[in-house]
Amino acid sequence: MAAKKPPKPPEDGQEAGPEDGPALFAESGGPPAYQVLARKYRPHSFEDLVGQEAMVRTLTNAFKTGRIAHAFMLTGVRGVGKTTTARLLARALNYESDTIHQPSIEALQVEGRHCRAIIEGRHIDVLELDAASHTKVEEMRDLLDGARYAPVSARYKVYIIDEVHMLSTASFNALLKTLEEPPPHVKFIFATTEIRKVPVTVLSRCQRFNLQRFTPEALAEHLANICRKEKATVAPEALALIARAAEGSARDALSILDQALVQGGKSNVGAEAVREMLGLADRSRVLDLLDKAIAADHKAALEEATALLDAGADAPVLVKDLLDAMTEVSRAKALGEAYAYAGPADWAQRTQAMAQKLSPAQASRMWKLLLQGFEDCTRAPDPPAAAQMVVLRLAAAAALPPPENAGKAPTPEKRAGAAPESVGARGENRQDARRAETAPPVAMAVGDDLHHATDGPGKRLASLNQIIAELDSQRRIDLRYEIETYVRPAEIDYGHFHYSAAPGAPVDLSMKLRSWLEATTHVEWEVIQSDDAGAESAAEQRARRKREIFEAAEAHPRIAEALKAFPGSRILRVDEPGDDDLDEAAGETNVIHVDFAPRDLAPDPVDYVHPEPEEDDD
Repeated sequence: MAAKKPPKPPEDGQEAGPEDGPALFAESGGPPAYQVLARKYRPHSFEDLVGQEAMVRTLTNAFKTGRIAHAFMLTGVRGVGKTTTARLLARALNYESDTIHQPSIEALQVEGRHCRAIIEGRHIDVLELDAASHTKVEEMRDLLDGARYAPVSARYKVYIIDEVHMLSTASFNALLKTLEEPPPHVKFIFATTEIRKVPVTVLSRCQRFNLQRFTPEALAEHLANICRKEKATVAPEALALIARAAEGSARDALSILDQALVQGGKSNVGAEAVREMLGLADRSRVLDLLDKAIAADHKAALEEATALLDAGADAPVLVKDLLDAMTEVSRAKALGEAYAYAGPADWAQRTQAMAQKLSPAQASRMWKLLLQGFEDCTRAPDPPAAAQMVVLRLAAAAALPPPENAGKAPTPEKRAGAAPESVGARGENRQDARRAETAPPVAMAVGDDLHHATDGPGKRLASLNQIIAELDSQRRIDLRYEIETYVRPAEIDYGHFHYSAAPGAPVDLSMKLRSWLEATTHVEWEVIQSDDAGAESAAEQRARRKREIFEAAEAHPRIAEALKAFPGSRILRVDEPGDDDLDEAAGETNVIHVDFAPRDLAPDPVDYVHPEPEEDDD
């Protein structure tokens, strides 16, 4: 790798910038090179790090007591300061001034002898590598060979490896021994966003720090401080929008702020300009849309969604805003009076009002629908149309009964046809599920998907034989097997299934049976499992019948004589009257067909026909 060309130092009397300084000239005598905000306001000391107080406190105590680890692992999402922290650590390890000759974190406010070279990435003893471009084991071996030699000018030779999870398995293995017992003059600093991809053997040899994601409130305050330094006027609501869009990344937030200042000018950047730049919908209108969807008002919700999309809102972003709003509604439902919202007071009041209309399970179901809808919008050929369908699905879900009531038995009033208190389609009267031949279609929530029974009458199932026959016609082999094996029916009526379960029955058997019965018959079913012994299951009946037939066959005199003549033989098959392979000449005579085993001793299979009893056996 070619060494970087050192930048031109600032002229006399010229003020240097926070990092390598906007005072550096692109060409001699030309204007100063512009520095983006993410580089210009990169922290230069541990005191400047925002939101990482726990890590700073731990490192400060370690440097004070001299308990400095030989390897550090920095992990966190993008833009939280992993690389910046690694460079600050390299400066602290090699800090030296006229009065300080030991590693120090607190002295970084004053630039030391090696600080400028480390900041500019040109110090010979601080090597910063990108693991994505140095994955080969040969490169790792070359690096470790150089670690044996003492540093040229600094106190420690520091290796900063960014995105360390990109190293190959062979490279990790080559690193292990040196990482466990490195030379006293070597320090390793690793940074990664995918901590789970790093081998445990490497993690166990490092001191790990999880850099925290910025909260929207802390990030908005940080942006406000930078705006004051830049003498820019940005509305607080615009800063809140930028902080939410950055998703906890300070670098992303500064990049968006940089773009907003260029687009709107430093004089006055409003929320509308940021919203238009990011393709966001008005937050208040997003709450309007969600409120109409929760009220199951399909028409009003669709009109509001269409208006937001026509106004320039990006379809996936709109669904993402709905997802965030539903998250706040769920939090408000769970926290109650302790709920606090980072935004205007009217937004908090509207969020709490919507939370009162939903149960926790309903809010969770609608959030899952929005999550699936966001994925659909990113893949759909027409994202606006996909967003509109998501809103309609949301309104349809609001009209369904709460999921927590799905397993409850219907009350006698509902069975008699009384109208339940509900929204929309739930207000329709239902006929008695036991007496009615047909019933109006019922919307059911099965798992996370919404299934609606088709119009028209369904199958009328009133016995276990009818249920098994219908499962055969639908080729539901799995459910038929579970019913025949584990269901011991005590009472079966149209709309009512009361059974006791055999040992080993699946825990979700009742739910699957109820869902299938309702989808097939189009009426509500009451499926109740009891602990009573109950009758035998179909599988148990077959096993008992087979056992009785074999016992009767073994008791027949001729078969008993044959089994005695061939020791080790056993009955493998017994054909009862009515089987296809019976001799037609036998008619209704009781015929037993016996196969003998082992084959090497047994004769050919023999049909033993029970003759009519004779008076004289001779």
